[in-house]
Amino acid sequence: MTLPIGHLTQSIHPALSVKYNMRVYDLQKQGKDIINLSLGEAFFTMPPLDFEGMDVAKGYHYSSSRGLAELRQVISARYASAYGVPSDPEREVLVTAGSKAVIYMTLFMIVEPGDDVIVLEPAWVSYEEQIRLCRANPVMVPYTASIDTLEAHLTPRTKAIILNNPNNPSGHIYSKEELKALMNLAERRGLFIISDEAYSDFTPPEEPFTSIGVFDPGKERTFIVNSLSKSLGLSGWRIGYVIAHTDYIEQLLKLNIHLITCPATLLEQYLAHHFDRLVDNARTQIVPLLEKRAWAVQAMKDLGLEHLPGSGTFYFMVSVKDSGFSSSAFAESLLEEQLVSTVPGIGYGASVGDFLRISIGAEPRERLAKGFQAIRDKIHQSS
Repeated sequence: MTLPIGHLTQSIHPALSVKYNMRVYDLQKQGKDIINLSLGEAFFTMPPLDFEGMDVAKGYHYSSSRGLAELRQVISARYASAYGVPSDPEREVLVTAGSKAVIYMTLFMIVEPGDDVIVLEPAWVSYEEQIRLCRANPVMVPYTASIDTLEAHLTPRTKAIILNNPNNPSGHIYSKEELKALMNLAERRGLFIISDEAYSDFTPPEEPFTSIGVFDPGKERTFIVNSLSKSLGLSGWRIGYVIAHTDYIEQLLKLNIHLITCPATLLEQYLAHHFDRLVDNARTQIVPLLEKRAWAVQAMKDLGLEHLPGSGTFYFMVSVKDSGFSSSAFAESLLEEQLVSTVPGIGYGASVGDFLRISIGAEPRERLAKGFQAIRDKIHQSS
């Protein structure tokens, strides 16, 4: 008989996207051919590993808990040149083991038990549970609400707003007007903004990405979070970072030391050494990925599949409302009967409980078309 564990951990729900991908891995081990529309990454072709010119021996040992200085320098330069957000790499940048970890550390640092944190739906699956792990309250805002109506959801205990731009799972790219209005609200009400910008590179030329940092040059209330492992197609490497005011970085550094010690030294070395080559490699493959997104929009339109508007990332929120099934029941049946893996929309908020999240990053067009057809057939079969 096992001993009891804490109620807080027991109350936390697993991330549905990870849960379904674990199911996919198990089914694939059984020899099942799964059309994978649930995996949250793009499968880039990567250049061969090349350690020439690197001091690999140092990679076996601890390194700075701030992140390697040379990696912080290229990150800082990248945000300044690409997005117009300058930073001091010595004092305003922290590298850690994935952006997911630094979002949690940021929440842990800024909230007190009982505080409220605004989360805009559809919301990435870990925000709500990370807020709960900090003993704060997630205030979920339905996707039908606009930035202009956000103030109605604030309370005297609201401490922060989490923004995912571009949005996973809808692909919505927040405009400069929306971001400016959000910053004005944060300034007026004394709020922090945690801006998860992990998909900043996955936007089309006609709708460029704008970082929230443009509207807070002093970094007084914003935390810019991003992921090298996501943007460079290296999701298994788990390297993320945050850009923030030096006072906040010093506090986050303490948490990073106690929870992570330091990111994987050898991986940091490799990223710093090959940064430009890896960025160029990713850029050449993001272009056809976004072209595939445009193709997917038309393919779903031809089938009568409705989805939330958005033009960035490689995700869609597809409506299955007409099926009469909950998103969980629909996704479960689709996986078991059609061998097509998706993620139930309910994991991204109650307002999108009649949707599925699908990803187009892991499959070629012909298999995506089969997956879309399976979703369409099941909707009509059930209705």
